[in-house]
Amino acid sequence: MRRHPYVVDVALAALVLFAASLQFLFPDDGDDPLTAVGFLLAAGTAVPLAWRRRAPMVSVWLVSLFTPAMAIYRQPPPDVAYGGLVALYTLALVGRPVERRVLFGLWLVGSTATMTFRERADSFEYAFHLLSFVSAYGFGVLARVQRAYTAALEDRARRLERERAGETARAVAEERARIARDMHDVLAHAVSLMVVQAEAGPVVVRDDPERAVGVFDAIGCAGRDAMVQLRRILGVLREAETAGAAAREPQPTLAALPALVRDVELAGIPVGLLVSGEPVALRADVEVAAYRVAQEALTNVLKHAGAARATLELAWVPGELMLTVTDDGAGVEHDGHVGVHSSPGADGSGPRGQGIVGIGERAAACGGTAEAGPRPGGGFRVAVRLPTAFLTDEHPRSGGRRPGAGPQRLHDDP
Repeated sequence: MRRHPYVVDVALAALVLFAASLQFLFPDDGDDPLTAVGFLLAAGTAVPLAWRRRAPMVSVWLVSLFTPAMAIYRQPPPDVAYGGLVALYTLALVGRPVERRVLFGLWLVGSTATMTFRERADSFEYAFHLLSFVSAYGFGVLARVQRAYTAALEDRARRLERERAGETARAVAEERARIARDMHDVLAHAVSLMVVQAEAGPVVVRDDPERAVGVFDAIGCAGRDAMVQLRRILGVLREAETAGAAAREPQPTLAALPALVRDVELAGIPVGLLVSGEPVALRADVEVAAYRVAQEALTNVLKHAGAARATLELAWVPGELMLTVTDDGAGVEHDGHVGVHSSPGADGSGPRGQGIVGIGERAAACGGTAEAGPRPGGGFRVAVRLPTAFLTDEHPRSGGRRPGAGPQRLHDDP
């Protein structure tokens, strides 16, 4: 029926016309017989209801005019103004506030006046007519409130759906950005190691054949590690398309830093690993960010610095982990513009390369800051501060030292 509202309204108008004509068709003793004028007036109270959805207020006004005219013409007036009841319901449902107040007031006044001049009218008929009009109007008000409530719920559902879609899109974008950073970090580090070692291979083969075996083994290890990391990252990408995919492998942590340092040293650059302060438990994303920052900074040393040695320092201070990578190279651009400062809210503009940009993004995503630039005495420095103070129950990591202890050299410089 909702698909054909016009058919419903036409049927309703026909039903009201039939009901309004009954007293003409079957008059009581003393009632006026059916006449052409009476039928036209009855039609005027019913036919406009056929377009009460298309032109509701026109329909209401016409019925409001023909109903009292019929009551004046027909003696005695009809017992029930069927068209008026439908018109009052429609008025309460779709009328504007001023129209509702004015027309409803006129209906009450007109009904009272009609009953006053009606023969054989008693208090019951007064109450019946007034109650019928008030009830019809009240049902219209309830329908209008219900319709508004339903519309509000539907609007809220659409808004929540849009917000959910936006959150999903943001989550997908963030995950893609994270995967892109991981791929850059993994590939840049592994390829840099392999390139440096491969370039040194011919010299080592000629000068020190026994050492050459270790160099080529390191190239193979770097390649295999890169393949494992790439399979993990590509598996994450497939998770979005395939249900029930295997769980991700664990992300790297600070415990893997000594192995990272050894990889860089196998590529030909000695690295000193220093830790000071008391290590504490970190949130997973902060720990991954710290490892990736160290990996990217050391990769930049291999690719761009031309350094003789580098230092990776972790300083645990109250509320922060300070990670610093320095080298004694020429101080040229490290995968981007020197002198970069990145903090939460930085716009990421400028001629920086992907590596330094990624360091800043990782730090900012954890609520930290990152700086990169040449050192006054030569070389390059990358410094990152990551928050740790959000934890309320911090437990020292194994091997940690008490606050205030001096730098602890975990990896001796060769």
